[in-house]
Amino acid sequence: MNVSEGASYAAAGVDIEAGDRAVELMKEWVAKATRPEVVGGLGGFAGLFDATALTSYRRPLLATSTDGIGTKVAIAQKLDKHDTIGFDLVGMVVDDLVVCGAEPLFMTDYICTGKVVPETIAQIVKGIAEACVEAGTALVGGETAEHPGLLEPDEYDVAGASTGVVEADEVLGAERVRAGDVVVAMASSGLHSNGYSLVRHVFFNRARWTLDRVVPELGTTLGEVLLTPTRVYAKHCLELIAELNGDVEGDAKPLHAMSHITGGGFAANLARVIPDDLSVRIDRSTWAPAPIFGLVGLLGDVALPELEKTLNMGAGMIAVLDPSSADAAIAELASRDIPAWVCGEVTATPGGTVALEGTYAK
Repeated sequence: MNVSEGASYAAAGVDIEAGDRAVELMKEWVAKATRPEVVGGLGGFAGLFDATALTSYRRPLLATSTDGIGTKVAIAQKLDKHDTIGFDLVGMVVDDLVVCGAEPLFMTDYICTGKVVPETIAQIVKGIAEACVEAGTALVGGETAEHPGLLEPDEYDVAGASTGVVEADEVLGAERVRAGDVVVAMASSGLHSNGYSLVRHVFFNRARWTLDRVVPELGTTLGEVLLTPTRVYAKHCLELIAELNGDVEGDAKPLHAMSHITGGGFAANLARVIPDDLSVRIDRSTWAPAPIFGLVGLLGDVALPELEKTLNMGAGMIAVLDPSSADAAIAELASRDIPAWVCGEVTATPGGTVALEGTYAK
């Protein structure tokens, strides 16, 4: 057997030098997403975080969460715009932590692609780093992997994980919820990062729309709306928790639970923090979902229950709290440019269910 040239990693489709170049390009963005507890810099085998800060806790509980962006990355790839999906990744991860009251301390990311294009990888990491800054968490490391033959050269996927901390006696959750509590919804920035398999099917396969289509109902192109970054609530929710619960002892703390509205929709996610001996009634008429939600339903002939169990319908985060603190919570969130409103109440009806009633406002 005559072999004119030996095999190499590069010939197999993996360019180590391109990976090194991507690391150099992303360094300036990662440097912005730091905290005083971060030890060392980018390039080690592991990110280091000084845990001595936890000694100030009475009983610190570590919380961890991991997630990805989902098929929304296909929109970024088609538009060749990669610097915003980091907000989708960070939001999906850190906002799962904050619902129990945990402060996200640090995060790592994982990017796999068919071919490393350093500038594209750097743009992805730029968005992740900027979102970490907004969330108050450090980006302590990550991994970029080239998977030729598994992914096309212009394809990639992104995932991440974060670790946070909360005092054991300050954990939010179902055990704090009581009958008479009100439900305060926080507005989403749009679709966020869930339900895109349905959304893409409706717009591209059924309606045959293109991303550059200007849609009067949306006031811009379809692509711009579909790529709208996820709102990152973590820092705002932590400050809301501190404002309402910080100086209050024990069971008197007024903010009882939070729910991040992601895959599964409003009712299913809220039900995760409702005890079995109570239920929740939500009044749809208290808000008007953005036009993109109605378009998905109209163009895809998607039934309302299907929409509501797939999309956030305009509410990306929920707080369950004592009614006496509702106005203060809404005002605090408004000061952070997060529209919020009372959308329902907790009832003494057993079952742990969440019922959406009425018709959405126009």
